[in-house]
Amino acid sequence: MSRSLVERLLTGLPAEAVLTDPDVTVSYANDMAGFCPAGTPAVVVLPRTAEEVQHVMRTATELRVPVVPQGARTGLSGGANASEGCIVLSLVKMDRILEINPVDRIAVVEPGVVNATLSRAVDALGLYYPPDPSSWETCTIGGNIGTASGGLCCVKYGVTAEYVLGLDVVLADGRLMTTGRRTAKGVAGYDLTRLFVGSEGSLGIVVRAILALRPQPPQQLVLAAEFASGAAACDAVCRIMAGGHVPSLLELMDRTTVRAVNDLSRMGLPETTEALLLAAFDTPDPAADLAAVGALCEAAGATQVVPADDFAESELLLQARRSALVALDAVKGTTMIDDVCVPRSRLGELIDGVERIAQKHELTIGVVAHAGDGNTHPTVCFDAQDPDECRRARESFDEIMGLGLELGGTITGEHGVGVLKKEWLARELGPVGVEMQRAVKAAFDPLGILNPGKLF
Repeated sequence: MSRSLVERLLTGLPAEAVLTDPDVTVSYANDMAGFCPAGTPAVVVLPRTAEEVQHVMRTATELRVPVVPQGARTGLSGGANASEGCIVLSLVKMDRILEINPVDRIAVVEPGVVNATLSRAVDALGLYYPPDPSSWETCTIGGNIGTASGGLCCVKYGVTAEYVLGLDVVLADGRLMTTGRRTAKGVAGYDLTRLFVGSEGSLGIVVRAILALRPQPPQQLVLAAEFASGAAACDAVCRIMAGGHVPSLLELMDRTTVRAVNDLSRMGLPETTEALLLAAFDTPDPAADLAAVGALCEAAGATQVVPADDFAESELLLQARRSALVALDAVKGTTMIDDVCVPRSRLGELIDGVERIAQKHELTIGVVAHAGDGNTHPTVCFDAQDPDECRRARESFDEIMGLGLELGGTITGEHGVGVLKKEWLARELGPVGVEMQRAVKAAFDPLGILNPGKLF
């Protein structure tokens, strides 16, 4: 089968786009998630055009071979992990920015464009593409669309789904379908564009995207507030949001995370704090907004409130936040990064619950959160060489997801389901919800060859 498969693929792809060396193809087997099984790819293909993707899908349909689409493999749920004997369809070579239109405020891009590359290109024209995952320097727009990714700016600007206006998608049988629009408004028919956003490559292969842009906002100023407890910091978050403020960023790091960042980067963050809250505004008068928010933090019990003096100092604080997950990974060498989102009003209960779970399992669990939208990343630190610690890490991870559902939340706010959270997705959706989602999957992929084993 593998020989026949490769021969068929080579009839529509250049030889350099088809990788068969097992020492090479094995490197495409996993994304960045742990505890997620992966198979061995039969072949890896790196197309450069939509027509080449169509050829791959026609071949896969004819031979009944599973296809796993991939971007930069920065995902954290196993959604890009290979299936046994699959075609890995890596879209990183489709990396052209096709158009930036300042009048219509759109960008048209291929899926392999790196998020930061697009952000810098539109910035040069006075425009802004807001979605900014922590891996924005390496992650691709196609991967962002597949997982409906978020980032630090979501509290004000929303997630990737808010910016995808239209798509070109290669379906499982190789047909090319266009969804959505270029216009600012449009409500014709079912919203199939939104259906593909967050579908993790299980319904079709995105080969082109029309993305909405915004005018470039002013540079943001950041405020740091220290708290003697996570509950007090979460109280401040509630006061800020209830007060009608619209920060461009509202992030929380607990004591464990602050110390890990200091250990890694020597940034000199205050290790006496139990929780550090970062708030930012990109308004015409950010200093006034920070002063108002600083007063709310003090009312909630902040022990110290320090607004940045300038944009350079603000960027240093943001760099500390962006390095949090790398710093936590260095604590024990391995991490499991949860992605539980709860209503803002219950954020404090989640953080207290995570602390109890950490004590119960005798583990280090750092919490970093997009506090403004209730999206938390409890990060379990453990030694992958210690079987008992691995067991406790997995149990604590599951308990955190269970806690999130109990608090009226969801098992994933931006990382996706993939392999890691399949069982929990069924619990969140319920049997009728799962049945209907499987019906949608069957309509687009009747043979079940697109990213099988993910989501359901």
